[in-house]
Amino acid sequence: MFKHDHWVKPDLKRYRWLLFWSLTLGILTFVCAGALMFTSGYLIDFSARQPLFAAIYVPVVLTRAFGIGRPVFQYLERLTSHNWVLRVTSHMRRKLYQVLETDAAFWQEHRRTGDLLSLLADDIGHIQNLYLRAIFPTVVAGGLSLLITLGLGIFDWGFALWILLLLLIQLILIPWWGLLVEKKRKQRQKALTQQAYGDLTDATLGLSDWTITHHEQAFLQQATQAATALAASTHTSRKFQWWRDFCGDLAFGLIPAALLWWSAARFGSGQVTANWIGSFALVMFPLAMAFSSVAQGVGEWPTYQGALQHLNDLTPSERPLPAQLAAPTQVQALTLSDVHFRYNDAAPELISGVDLRMKRGEKIALLGPSGMGKTTLLQLVLGDLTATSGQVLLDGQAVLQYQNVRPQLFAVLDQSPFLFNTSVANNVRLGNETATDAEVWAALKAVQLDQLVASLPQGADTPVEEAGFAFSGGQRQRLALARILLQDAPIVLLDEPTVGLDPITEQALVATMFAVLKDKTVLWVTHHLQGVDRCDQVLFLEDGHLTLQGRPQELLATSARYRHLYALDAGEI
Repeated sequence: MFKHDHWVKPDLKRYRWLLFWSLTLGILTFVCAGALMFTSGYLIDFSARQPLFAAIYVPVVLTRAFGIGRPVFQYLERLTSHNWVLRVTSHMRRKLYQVLETDAAFWQEHRRTGDLLSLLADDIGHIQNLYLRAIFPTVVAGGLSLLITLGLGIFDWGFALWILLLLLIQLILIPWWGLLVEKKRKQRQKALTQQAYGDLTDATLGLSDWTITHHEQAFLQQATQAATALAASTHTSRKFQWWRDFCGDLAFGLIPAALLWWSAARFGSGQVTANWIGSFALVMFPLAMAFSSVAQGVGEWPTYQGALQHLNDLTPSERPLPAQLAAPTQVQALTLSDVHFRYNDAAPELISGVDLRMKRGEKIALLGPSGMGKTTLLQLVLGDLTATSGQVLLDGQAVLQYQNVRPQLFAVLDQSPFLFNTSVANNVRLGNETATDAEVWAALKAVQLDQLVASLPQGADTPVEEAGFAFSGGQRQRLALARILLQDAPIVLLDEPTVGLDPITEQALVATMFAVLKDKTVLWVTHHLQGVDRCDQVLFLEDGHLTLQGRPQELLATSARYRHLYALDAGEI
């Protein structure tokens, strides 16, 4: 699993000294715990036989030292190990966000929202547990096994090897047994978890559709089916883990029993030697905690393995960009020159020889059936995708040279603008974080939301529910439009923002969009012809080609096909 890993191994090297001290402090914690029990047992037995302070002074000092050392070392170990783990997982999360941001267009086309949520919330968490619950306990238990064997070897190597065998049962045999039994079940639980993320997010994001169609029961069934199966499988795992841990405790009980037998045979049966017998047996009890967690951590190995495989399967595309330029003060023209695009050599061509020139302030409507390349064309304009051949230019410079300053040049309003679970004002202010309250209210007024927002319980400070569910579809689009006004980019791309709206709301939103964007260059991807008369040009994109192009009034007068489509869209035929 680690042979081709590029998520865990680099961090093991990067933070190796923190890892070393975490493991060392963990071993010292249990050494102090065992030594505390040894000196305490010796002190109790010895003081009962000779209650003289001078005679027990050294055991008292050692008991105090180990009693203080154990919590101190444990605190330092927790501090160091969690510092190490949080550094590692923080680095992983940054790396994951960079991968997702680099391939945002690819992910949007090929993965569900639940897949991303699983990566961000679940897989990174499992990698964190890989360190805390598997690597740390196993290495610490292994180090203690070595120290115990060497310590007993001073007295009797034969017995030391016998104790090592009993320790290896705890360290290897019982974890291996648990892993063997749980492997397929854990893999299924991992798959069910990913399915639950996907089903729940898909169902939640489509909640309004479920409600409108009165399919609430189907919603609950789809959203909870995987979670129910996961809960049943987890319950079965917990029952097995209880029996596994019970067998492990029974096996571990053989170690202090063996120590009692060996120390009695080794040191005799007098009162003095009884002190040593009890002390040796007591050493093992606090060490049980170090070994008991190994089986639990190793038992989760299939889950860790699946998470690590999931992350390593992410192969970010390497897309070299040209030297970046500063944003121009004005953009006079956006030009597409003989643009072709396909995802790879084996894939079909999605865009074929598109030529387009948009002058400053021009409004163009781009129409066509679904799957014909309209959204792909927008991604080429933005620079999310690189043309296979041809060029996308801003005043003669490649759009790829402006990727570092893209928010200053392009604003996008798509079908589902995301609203965060914060205030209305904060959601609008995402377009310009330095905008004043007056500018926010001016943007809200421009999109005709000022009266609605003023009527809310806390005005512009009213919280917006997750994904903006407290607002209607048209209101969500207007809030996103207000955000675009504050962004004040010269070019605005509209990717079917009226999908799912009723005709009255759609017409009102279209009127508002063109009123507030009158000074902007607008490329509007739409699925029907209502409202395109507000545009300077209408383009039809079919199979990657521009098949119809012209001013709306001209096409209506000269193109029989356009008149037929217009009548169909208006419901006249």
